Amino acid sequence: MSDNIFGSTSLRDIMKLRSFKRRRKSSYDETGGNMDNIRIKPGEKVTIFDVNGPGCINHIWTTQMCFGEPFFLRHLIIRIYWDDEEDPSVECPLGDFFGLGHAERINFISEPLQMSPQKGKGFNSWWPMPFKKHAKIEIENDNPKSFTPGDDRFKTPGLIFYYYVDYEIYEKWPREDEESPIGYFHCYFRTVDYKIDMKRNPDTGKKYKKLEWQATGGKNTRANGGYDRNHVILEATGKGQYVGCNINIDNKFRLNYNWPGEGDDMIFIDDDIGKEPTLYGTGTEDYFNTAFCPQEKYSAPYHGVIKGGGFNWLGKISYYRYHIQDPIPFEKQILVTIEHGHNNHRGDRWDSTAYWYQLEPHKKFPEFPSRKKRMPRKESKLFKLGLKFFKFTLKIVAYGFIAYGAFYIFNFLSN
Repeated sequence: MSDNIFGSTSLRDIMKLRSFKRRRKSSYDETGGNMDNIRIKPGEKVTIFDVNGPGCINHIWTTQMCFGEPFFLRHLIIRIYWDDEEDPSVECPLGDFFGLGHAERINFISEPLQMSPQKGKGFNSWWPMPFKKHAKIEIENDNPKSFTPGDDRFKTPGLIFYYYVDYEIYEKWPREDEESPIGYFHCYFRTVDYKIDMKRNPDTGKKYKKLEWQATGGKNTRANGGYDRNHVILEATGKGQYVGCNINIDNKFRLNYNWPGEGDDMIFIDDDIGKEPTLYGTGTEDYFNTAFCPQEKYSAPYHGVIKGGGFNWLGKISYYRYHIQDPIPFEKQILVTIEHGHNNHRGDRWDSTAYWYQLEPHKKFPEFPSRKKRMPRKESKLFKLGLKFFKFTLKIVAYGFIAYGAFYIFNFLSN
């Protein structure tokens, strides 16, 4: 690109004065009062941004208030349309779009996405989103039970939605060359419940032993059809670059070592689709730039663990990996996949949100998952209490052994 009107996020470049106008769309109270929000009724779609270009969205912030449905973040759907397109380039549950699934809100920090205090309720996106002719952002409340307190009655149907959309407007679209055209931002959500664990080697029919099932049994190859069983993060056609994802796993209870990883990432680019991976990884935690079955909460600019799971990795797990410094380009098509456990043998639920830039038009997205399919599994309070008691018991036993050992050593040295 011969002229850069979009600028750079580098601290060293902020001193360079560019030609643009800063603008904002927000939910401020136009009467001058303090009701700085909008109400989105059950089943309603609301356009919060409808602006002609050329321009670029730099920042989106939102917070919400909703009662009557603990998983309302999976009911709220964000869709973004560029220029004259009829099908959205972004279609995703709101929480997943901002970096975390399971319809949860937790403080975390990455470079493009953040959930901020109080308790992760302030959502921020810093993905740059250029548009040449027009941009539209639509929010849908696909939640029939949502309500909030209102002026006229205690239960007013719908939810309360606060937002900023900060953007730039330019006099003209920059000149582009063939080597570095401007890609449009895209995002899509997928959910798959794999349901049943694979207990036998698909090639031999032999039943796995416990260690084999967890880490070593079977082989995933093109020849035996294993690649086709991988979890699909992104499938796109055209010219663009993949810039990352977040993955949210609901790990089932098992009487076994229950680490849900060991799944290799496999990314097929252009003519390698249908053949061997262009990029072949070594394990789930490796793709997310961590190591050795992580459970610690950790937020870095480009990778992190927002939720590490409970005892023995049970329950809700969330990772992210953003290819800001290492985008993955494609000229014709791309297929980003990862094994759900070694050799795709685990029957857990996997939800993933992919982010990428590409030239329009884009391939029409698959049918968006239904409300029922999007809903996270409710965790039994009694079961969670039982797990806490079990962990507490283990600690008491461990401390007992330590105390007994210290007492024994003390007596031994005293004699």
